[in-house]
Amino acid sequence: MEIQAPGRTENCQIGVFAAYATTRGHALIDRELYLPKSWTDDRERCQAARIPDERTFATKGDLARGMILRALAAPLTIAWVTADSAYGQDSHFRRFLEDQGLAYVVAVPKSQQVHGPRIDHLLAQAPPEAWQRLSAGPGAKGERFYDWAAARLPAVWEFDGDEPTRQRWMLARRSINKPEEIAYYLACAPLQAAVADLVRVAGCRWKIEECFQSAKNECGLDQYEVRRYVGWYRHITLAMLAHAFLAVMAVQEREKGVTRPTHPTSWTSHQPKSVVCWQLNPVIVLQAATTS
Repeated sequence: MEIQAPGRTENCQIGVFAAYATTRGHALIDRELYLPKSWTDDRERCQAARIPDERTFATKGDLARGMILRALAAPLTIAWVTADSAYGQDSHFRRFLEDQGLAYVVAVPKSQQVHGPRIDHLLAQAPPEAWQRLSAGPGAKGERFYDWAAARLPAVWEFDGDEPTRQRWMLARRSINKPEEIAYYLACAPLQAAVADLVRVAGCRWKIEECFQSAKNECGLDQYEVRRYVGWYRHITLAMLAHAFLAVMAVQEREKGVTRPTHPTSWTSHQPKSVVCWQLNPVIVLQAATTS
């Protein structure tokens, strides 16, 4: 496809990727080439690029759903899914995950509506004690600490019935140094999940960026000039296989026996006249209790 750059037109390919992450390591496991309607509606152009006749237009969400179904059919243990706002804002994608029995934490734009109001307006109502500093996981410079606020959302009777087995949440991540920078999430989790579990899964979203970076630097993921459909899949698949091999080797070489951090618990707020249930920072609650 083509994109308009200042003063010129550039060629590009857009791929949808899936990564698999565990506490031991992470790697890319699936890929699909996104084809816009300007391509799929031009069958002569598709034939020249060796695009199969059966390949029709599919949104990025459609491609992502197909990859998730393939992952579920594989011998992989999958408990959570996380994705950026391009997928998280799609209610059909979120409903698909729930129908598959998957828990998720997905990014959404600040304009995302949650039972009517925008999510940024709802999070602006969070009491000070709802914010707690938690790590989203280790990064290149140590633990990635942010301030987080979370609230449980009301059950939806049409989908959850009289005895819900899952809990929906909204979540916000605020930068410590730049508090005006806030990211928003929607989540659906098992009833026993705590805020720290949501934060951990949200932090896993960066692992796919780490996969891209290492696959490009070490396996040449982006070092190609292919102009045909099959060539793109061959190059990307080979680079992903090499990256997965290196990831497995790194795990085998890494020292074993790393202890898992203990997740802090969160307490429930019973503030009146609130449509959501804020999860309070237990440290602040304890401090208030001991000084009163």
